[in-house]
Amino acid sequence: MASAAFAQEGRGTAEQRAACAPDAFRLCIGYIPDPTGVEACLRQRRSDLSEACGAVFDQAAAAAASIRTMEARRHRGAKDED
Repeated sequence: MASAAFAQEGRGTAEQRAACAPDAFRLCIGYIPDPTGVEACLRQRRSDLSEACGAVFDQAAAAAASIRTMEARRHRGAKDED
């Protein structure tokens, strides 16, 4: 999986894989073994995810938002120095 939550070679941490593997097999079996396809499928089926797997995607979204905020602040700071 390609998001921040699934950074290591598109596979995520052991905890993330454990949380989402049942949903991947239940909802996205046709995309296995393609981690990018599985991630896209799970995102598309967000409302059908288990609480544990949904939390993985929620954490990933929060981390990505935090990174975007930090980058925007850094970019604004660089513009102010010009």
